[in-house]
Amino acid sequence: MFSLNQSVHLRGSVGEPIPSPYKALQRLGVEFRRGELSIVVAGPGTGKSLFAEFLAMHGNIPVLYFSADSTAATQVSRCTSMITGADSKTVKRALLDNEFEEYEDALGERWWVRFNYAARPSQEELETNLLCYLEIFGLFPHLIVVDNVTNVNTGDIGDAESYTFGLESLCEYLSEMARVTSSHVLGLHHTTGEHSDGLKPIPLSGIKGKIGRVPSLIITIHKEIDGMDSRILNMSPVKNREDFEDSSGNTFASYRLNRSNLRLEEIDDDLMAYSG
Repeated sequence: MFSLNQSVHLRGSVGEPIPSPYKALQRLGVEFRRGELSIVVAGPGTGKSLFAEFLAMHGNIPVLYFSADSTAATQVSRCTSMITGADSKTVKRALLDNEFEEYEDALGERWWVRFNYAARPSQEELETNLLCYLEIFGLFPHLIVVDNVTNVNTGDIGDAESYTFGLESLCEYLSEMARVTSSHVLGLHHTTGEHSDGLKPIPLSGIKGKIGRVPSLIITIHKEIDGMDSRILNMSPVKNREDFEDSSGNTFASYRLNRSNLRLEEIDDDLMAYSG
């Protein structure tokens, strides 16, 4: 056991925020702190993977990304566009045509961003990759992304109750991982059925499996689409132990998805937006 004064020195890097491109979320008190677990929740195709990729590519920090939901081709083309600002379709075409040399130097600058593409990684595989990362670089990642948490193999799921229990146990495991490694662990997750279209604010109760107890931070994302195929992603801090939260999901920061380079751009300088 430790006194408060001893705890000051014991803390290490735990509690330090990693660099974030999401300034409007920061104005709402949202930080991605090392030693903590966060969950980002959205319906299929809304943009939660883009959210995680943009965070991972920002700041050039050590990252380990478990990409169970996306292939290497998808991740390379998306991340290259985010890093360089190049058109995503042009990048994807260059990748498929084996004419990628002009982008290699930019990708080389992100040398300590590493991906695992196993479709169904086990907890043992997560740990093995973390130990390999430590062996190679002499430190743990500052950011660990699990995309998606439901892709992690936790054993057979018999019914809804065991499904919920398994998810909560996985969150406890990921939370412990964050503390042991002093990393920020970001897990991506799905909504309940009534919120799967992603067209209205998603409350804390809209998280599939009701796993809101363990994470320090939970952000839900819903989208707006206009007739010009433009997309706005609205990000709601429905749980935040450190600062502001609104469990209804009706308070959110808004970002426009740049369809060309897949970056998420600040819309305005308002502190927060509201939906009725």
